[in-house]
Amino acid sequence: MSHKFAVGDELTGKVTGIQPYGAFVALNASTQGLVHISEITYGFVKDIHEHLEVGQEVRVKVLEVDDEASKISLSIRALQEPPSSYQNHPRTRQSLQERVDQQDADGFNSLKDKLKDWIEQSGH
Repeated sequence: MSHKFAVGDELTGKVTGIQPYGAFVALNASTQGLVHISEITYGFVKDIHEHLEVGQEVRVKVLEVDDEASKISLSIRALQEPPSSYQNHPRTRQSLQERVDQQDADGFNSLKDKLKDWIEQSGH
């Protein structure tokens, strides 16, 4: 990365490639970053091609810069006005592991409760 990019920078780039997980955006002649599918717009994105196309110019915000790995995480969504439903219910960002742990805990707790009911229903 010849040019130093910083978290919070707002830039214009050109979409150079689209993958199922996100879009690559060229920030200059030698640097590109990735807009993860979750950072394209508010709401669920099933097909990135419905929102972006190769060659399209887009405004992006730098979310993260990893100089060692030469990776830049970008967001288009961060520059959009959130829908009123998002403003009323801001989501706290959880890591994937935190979400898995939470769902596991919920799943095991509901199973534990059902087990009690099943035992009572069986007459033991």
